[in-house]
Amino acid sequence: MSALTEPPARRAVHAPQGVVATSQPLAASAGLFMLREGGTAADAAIAMAAALTVVEPTSCSIGSDVMGIIAAPEGIHGIIGAGRAPAALDVESALRAISPRGWHTVTVPAAPRAWADIHARYGRLPFGRLLEPAVTYARGGFPLSPVVAAQWRALAGGKHLPEGEPFAAFAETFLPRGFEPVPGARFANPDLAATLERVGATGAEDFYNGDTAKHMAHFAEATGGWLRTGDLAAHSTEWVEPLSVPFRGRRVYELPPPTQGGVALLALGLLDRVGPQSDPVLAEHLAVEAIKHAFAMSLPVVADGAEPRAWLRAVLNTSVLADEAGALGDIAAPGTQDARLDAGTVYMAAADANGMMVSLIQSSFMDFGSHVVVPGTGIALANRGWCFSRRRHHPNAPHGGRRPYNTIIPGLVSDGIGRPLGPFGVMGGYMQPQGHVQVLRRLLDDGLDPQAALDAPRWRFIGGRDVECEDGFDRALETALARRGHHMQRQRSHAPFGRGQIIQRSGRDWVAGSDNRGDGCALGY
Repeated sequence: MSALTEPPARRAVHAPQGVVATSQPLAASAGLFMLREGGTAADAAIAMAAALTVVEPTSCSIGSDVMGIIAAPEGIHGIIGAGRAPAALDVESALRAISPRGWHTVTVPAAPRAWADIHARYGRLPFGRLLEPAVTYARGGFPLSPVVAAQWRALAGGKHLPEGEPFAAFAETFLPRGFEPVPGARFANPDLAATLERVGATGAEDFYNGDTAKHMAHFAEATGGWLRTGDLAAHSTEWVEPLSVPFRGRRVYELPPPTQGGVALLALGLLDRVGPQSDPVLAEHLAVEAIKHAFAMSLPVVADGAEPRAWLRAVLNTSVLADEAGALGDIAAPGTQDARLDAGTVYMAAADANGMMVSLIQSSFMDFGSHVVVPGTGIALANRGWCFSRRRHHPNAPHGGRRPYNTIIPGLVSDGIGRPLGPFGVMGGYMQPQGHVQVLRRLLDDGLDPQAALDAPRWRFIGGRDVECEDGFDRALETALARRGHHMQRQRSHAPFGRGQIIQRSGRDWVAGSDNRGDGCALGY
């Protein structure tokens, strides 16, 4: 009895020099090109990130947040490229909002600055060259891949689009007259091509301190938004020390708050304390309970600032985790937090011949973000501000200059003494830490390779005792979990269960996988 009942739809990719993996083939090829041209894993990841703003705009944009973990010769470093709420944000409007779209959800775009800062430390090729594939696809057009087309089509055909001046350029840009988002349909975004060229030529300075910044701020002021040139000029990327826990003889690294990396670390830490289980039903049950417990501990606390980080470091202390692990029972406990939050996200993994490894994740939050597009630029602004709490006195309540709770979490695994083994990530709102736990258990408990670990059917805790599982999940295991008190629901759509990529060391070489729930691939040389 196991979660995996079918052979993988793809096979793992083995490569001796370098390897990349992401959710869209054209972006993956951009990353591989940079590696073959002598670029670093950081160069490859930036090229993929930029290309994905063009070829997968359903999930990310140049207005996105970017988070990363980079394993370099001098150590393992984290990067938090998270936009803050504009300083002049109308907090009352944000608290009263009932729509996830519009200016009240917009945070400062973080992606261009994060790309430039990563490149300054770890890049080798010229920065502008890394953006050339993205510029080419934006200006000349590209054919939509199947999963991206399906996401795009759902927006075009089934959802009410917001109306008003802030949203006018959205339909003009992404739903132009005569365009039908089906696989193979050709799409171009020449305005975005020009913006990306300016980012490449100026190292992102024009975006934050030049004409592009002025244009964004003017549009915001003219249409009821709060974003100003001062917000853009003040934006910076934060370099941090990732947090980690031991798990099955390895160490797993995640980013600190305001990301939800702590949810994954807490769950993995709890599972490591109870140890591997020979009974597959008990093993899966405890994994669900660990995630449930981790959300219950984290969601009331995690926010921007030093206090949530200090809290997480203290809770990750071995003795505290050991005490918390004792709370995991044999029967499903009633969850105290709702974990239904979905999102659109892209993940990129890269590794090079010198051993540099990059785990990078980028997101506009929900599909197409805020639906606010700055006319003449192709810039689609994120709606990460929707992740602020609607409770006025919550640590994560909206406030000017504050970064909201952020769901995007890159991961990295090392051996027990901190030597990096490889990057990994799973996308999808509150599914992300759940995906991290499940793919790592498939890798380290079940001994699967990266591709098989990603392809294994997943479950998703959504609140209370409710757990969804996707088609292909072992029915006997599903029934056994129900006997332990879980309210199991089978979900035919694979979309809620995330998509991921993994790269791992394999002796002197690399082995990689890319989730069959997405369009992407792993490529190596």
